[in-house]
Amino acid sequence: MRAGARYLVLPVVILLILSGCSLFSTKPDEKPIPEQQKLRVGVGNPIDTAPLRLAVARGRFERAGLTVELVEQANQDEGMAQLRAGELDVAFATDVAWFEAASEGTELRLQGEAYTAGRGTMALMTLPGSIYQEPMDLLSPRIAVDAPAGLGTLTTRSTLGAAGAEVDRIRFTRTAPSEMAEALRRDEVHAAWMVEPYLTEAQKDLGATVLADTARGATTDFPMSAYAATTEFARTNPRTLALFRRVLGEAQQHANDPTVVRAALPELTEIDETTASLVSLGDYPVSLNGVRLQRVADLMHSSGMLPGRLDVQPLLPERGLG
Repeated sequence: MRAGARYLVLPVVILLILSGCSLFSTKPDEKPIPEQQKLRVGVGNPIDTAPLRLAVARGRFERAGLTVELVEQANQDEGMAQLRAGELDVAFATDVAWFEAASEGTELRLQGEAYTAGRGTMALMTLPGSIYQEPMDLLSPRIAVDAPAGLGTLTTRSTLGAAGAEVDRIRFTRTAPSEMAEALRRDEVHAAWMVEPYLTEAQKDLGATVLADTARGATTDFPMSAYAATTEFARTNPRTLALFRRVLGEAQQHANDPTVVRAALPELTEIDETTASLVSLGDYPVSLNGVRLQRVADLMHSSGMLPGRLDVQPLLPERGLG
């Protein structure tokens, strides 16, 4: 190489070294642009979805470059139907409902865990004076649950089965969460599977007592709910959903301070301050964990709610995709 040519190449090499080869890489502060600027996200139980509600109210998503429109779901069945119809981009449901749908062929991708049970966050409740005060008091009790094959059924069977009950003899009655207390009051059921805030409201208003905490034993720290998108939407909007997961994770971490959630509930929901101060709170996972979620699918399989073992891993976001 001629001397003159060497003198021309050397400054270019030095420049590339000093700049970290910036000619061939993105800037450190450059943020991926989401495929769409707005997400329609379904929400349900106010306790489970408190971090997401708070993040939207405080403008966390807006500051990150994403507008999240929250859509109140009448129930998880409605939310999942709206998701399939394209009326929602992300929906909320129990993990049991998501895994049942996946086992039946629904193509979905989980986008975040919403809530994990803690002590006293879900329980079988009964009223004072009821003939059903201990798990073994009745051979064939009538129990109100959220769905015939839902989270309430799964955890009730696990809890009462561990106590020695013949779970196949339990008579489950589907009841909306907001109507559980009234079903007890009218003596339509012997016990009701309740979650917060309905559990605390029943204790406060009716003097309801705990027959059995269903967040014990095999269901200790049990994953309860999650957000999901269809596989098609996830594959066409990977950057949008990656941004959603990031901000949601930050919101979940912030909400793991119980004082944050208790203070926000009366502001963001119809839960009054007294109830907010008394509710039992679980945990808000900051990221998806396949091992943790597999517990739900495996318990569903062993209890007969799933015909075959469901592998949760394919339901998680693909690497580099939504």
